[in-house]
Amino acid sequence: MAGKVVLITGGNGGIGAATARTLLDRGARVAVVDIDPTAPDRAHELHPTDAIGCIADVRDRASLEAAVAQTVEHFGRLDVVIANAGLLAKAATLRNTPTADIEATLAVNVTGVANTVAAALPEVIARQGQVVLISSVFAFLNGMGTIPYAMSKAAVEQLGRGLRVELADDGVSVLTAYFSLVQTDMIARGVDEDPVVMELLGTLPKAMLKRITPEQAAAGIADGLESRAARVIRPNLWGPVSALRGVLGPTLDHRFAQDRRILDVLARLDARPAPRPPVTTAAPSRRKKS
Repeated sequence: MAGKVVLITGGNGGIGAATARTLLDRGARVAVVDIDPTAPDRAHELHPTDAIGCIADVRDRASLEAAVAQTVEHFGRLDVVIANAGLLAKAATLRNTPTADIEATLAVNVTGVANTVAAALPEVIARQGQVVLISSVFAFLNGMGTIPYAMSKAAVEQLGRGLRVELADDGVSVLTAYFSLVQTDMIARGVDEDPVVMELLGTLPKAMLKRITPEQAAAGIADGLESRAARVIRPNLWGPVSALRGVLGPTLDHRFAQDRRILDVLARLDARPAPRPPVTTAAPSRRKKS
């Protein structure tokens, strides 16, 4: 990664910030893009010269194009774009999920990812660079209780597959990263602070609940970039699940649909009041994170 210039959306915290730190350690220069107005200050804290912060909303392609232009003006090039910004709405059944939550999730997690790639693509193609998309094991795992999020991550997977072929003749590689639960603020607020969600997770096999740190996710992304891999899956145990999804998916779906504990928890999700606004890595922070 030495000398490469990388643009990361949702870079103020979580996986984005950890990836920026990891890539800086490996010799890259980074542009941290976030809707949070503190992005320039946060980038300066990462590195006074090899990191810059750009303010942009992934739902607005024009603001992303401006961030790309700012990056190229500052560093002279752009080799890698990482579409990391994402949103997690409060857990709910689909019929109990506000329309606004569905629209916001798809706007950030799908349209925002497409906007990020489209804005950066001319520069990335010119450098025969790389595109990184952050999907999830929910691209192939049952999305009960968080269907809009699972839908969005399946869409990101399809974006990665399509781009890999479309950009092959341009010498651009596409890396899709699949993570399970990453111990970020988003997961802490959207999962750990919700006792019903924790109860739902408690009905799943323990192997499925293994978590990774943002640093472990970042190392996976960095390693994938250095080898120009097509995909990275962390924890590794999800690799066989993805490979065998055609068999395991229907089997697990049938099991879940017959599990009285799961159905009872989903009934409680269905009955509780409409959720509050979504938890997002693309929205302004209420406080500056250390």
